[in-house]
Amino acid sequence: MNWDDMAVVGRIARAHGTRGQVIVNLETDFPETRFHPGAELFVERGGVVEALRITTVRFHRERPVVGIDGVDTMNDAEALAGLELRVPADRLAPLPAGTFYRHDLIGCVVETRDGGSVGTVSGVEGTLSGSRLVIDGARGEILIPLAHDICTTIDVEGKRIVVDPPEGLLDLNT
Repeated sequence: MNWDDMAVVGRIARAHGTRGQVIVNLETDFPETRFHPGAELFVERGGVVEALRITTVRFHRERPVVGIDGVDTMNDAEALAGLELRVPADRLAPLPAGTFYRHDLIGCVVETRDGGSVGTVSGVEGTLSGSRLVIDGARGEILIPLAHDICTTIDVEGKRIVVDPPEGLLDLNT
């Protein structure tokens, strides 16, 4: 398994209780589909990709509390805190037209409507209700809201995003 070819679906926040369960901060729109007993997720530790099998799941305040096969104590669970949970991209659910996964935006070239270069997307931050593109620009990092009015064209296959930023937006981070 190639770690860089996998999609992030969550991050282990911390241990929960004394029986080896962990709380997960979600980075997926499909938590019930992704987090269920028997599901296989992957972590990277020490440069090695490891499979984890979920044994139990319950949701508390919209976050899964997960039991993992072989993780039986609080110490075992604490050792997982901070790790990203990923799945191979081919295991992701197909999306409707006009929607995309965050990882699909990484590497997209961003330009203005008139063809001016803004930079390349290096990350996507935020939540479903308010996300922003993190762009590596010639003068440093630029943050652009991921909104239809600003990001007028998103061509995932062509790895290109066209933006129509409000006056001064591109200069905020310089």
